[in-house]
Amino acid sequence: MAQSDGTAQAAGDRGRSIRATGRRRKAPTRRRRVLTTTLCALVGVVLLGGAGLGYLYFKFNGNLTGVDINAALGKDRPQNVDNGSMDILVMGSDSRSGSNASYGKDEGGARSDTAMIVHVFKGHKKASVVSIPRDTLVTRPDCTQGGRTVPGQRRAMFNTAFEVGGPACAVKTVESMSGIRMDHFVEVDFTGFKKLIDALGGVQITTTKPINDKYSHLHLQPGTHTLGGEDALGLVRTRHGVPGGDGSDLGRIQLQQTFVKALMKQVRSVGLLSNPAKLYTIADTATKAVTTDTDLNSVTALTGLAKELGGIPSDAIDMVTLPVTYDPINPDRVLPLTSQGRKVWDALRQDQDIPKSAIKGSAGDKGGTSNYVK
Repeated sequence: MAQSDGTAQAAGDRGRSIRATGRRRKAPTRRRRVLTTTLCALVGVVLLGGAGLGYLYFKFNGNLTGVDINAALGKDRPQNVDNGSMDILVMGSDSRSGSNASYGKDEGGARSDTAMIVHVFKGHKKASVVSIPRDTLVTRPDCTQGGRTVPGQRRAMFNTAFEVGGPACAVKTVESMSGIRMDHFVEVDFTGFKKLIDALGGVQITTTKPINDKYSHLHLQPGTHTLGGEDALGLVRTRHGVPGGDGSDLGRIQLQQTFVKALMKQVRSVGLLSNPAKLYTIADTATKAVTTDTDLNSVTALTGLAKELGGIPSDAIDMVTLPVTYDPINPDRVLPLTSQGRKVWDALRQDQDIPKSAIKGSAGDKGGTSNYVK
């Protein structure tokens, strides 16, 4: 792990092929329920969407976009620990170009609006998810983009790694922070997220307080709502309109984690395997919506991973936020709590549950929104 001991990161201091089953290979499960452990939960829908549609594999393969993370990073990576577990970096991109222009000014590059590390335990019966706040100040390593070197930077916001160096730099930054090698990478942008939620028929959530956020364009009264793509995107982006929330990215992460659980239920309730037309629509939408590493860049690989991971229920997924504290220099930023963060990364590296002591007192658990959406 790149960080040294202390209460916070000091300001300024600091399988090759999955063979259709996942690089850290274990015997595949026969159940077809889908693991969707991230905000994007798109991974799961892509996986299920490919199953049973062999005659459309070629079409869906053509939809997929892949990035060769292994070639970009070479050997300068953490050790590949082959213990049957799996680590996947899932990111939501906030690019404002093209179809995403309505969400703000395009400043020339996408940033990671959402970042979650999904750790699937040995045996693939449970998972831990660690959200990294986009405003976390980290030491970003040197990266390569378009054949040129992008110098590293201290006290860089985490989400700038994706902006200056693309997926490979985001992966390298996560690996530098955690000391854990990422097996896979999945990215979805605003438009892809909306289209997938619409294809699913919306996601049902219940609000206990009114949410009115002029920035994310979300306005919900207390009660049960079926959110279409636009409102679902508004919910996972909102941070200003929740009463009692602190207006930070930390509060937004709590909403994202709640939404993921609701999305998981929706994916399982749709009955895709008994509805070929809906299955086709969702598979087509999902495979167009995501960018993956090249090891996942085929329907065969995604379907194999689906069978590998297919039995993890929502109550077997532990979701936490990276332990952080507010930066004393700039309260709009947060710093990793180094000793507590070490507990998180050590637990994942050793394929163990994240101890409660790792997140005790972290600002990441004080966003103020966890009880407002169910």
